[in-house]
Amino acid sequence: MEPAGGGAPAVGRVRDRPTFAALRSSPCRGRSGPIWIVRAPALAEGPPRLAFAIGRRVGGAVVRNRLRRQLRAAFAAAAPAPGAYLMGAGPEAAGLSFAELSALVCRAVQAVRPSPADRQ
Repeated sequence: MEPAGGGAPAVGRVRDRPTFAALRSSPCRGRSGPIWIVRAPALAEGPPRLAFAIGRRVGGAVVRNRLRRQLRAAFAAAAPAPGAYLMGAGPEAAGLSFAELSALVCRAVQAVRPSPADRQ
């Protein structure tokens, strides 16, 4: 599933309660600097789905929304495995460039990448 203009594959959103419950109890967690991520295995086929947990300590609404857009783009470029993801960021993330954020997100996604045993 690619966007009309080409580029990174589309990333869906997590909206349902069972997926959030699966994320809460998932042991698959990774961290890279101020970025953390939790992965729950795919409950259904389709593109990866993403939710955010970015608190007010990061900054005002404009800062948090800009960070959310940058994290979503970096996440799509990191080519995550199918599943549901919850990503959060600490206050330090707001001052990072997009290149720095992309590198941190890539490392965090690698940390939660499913093992071959999970794919069976």
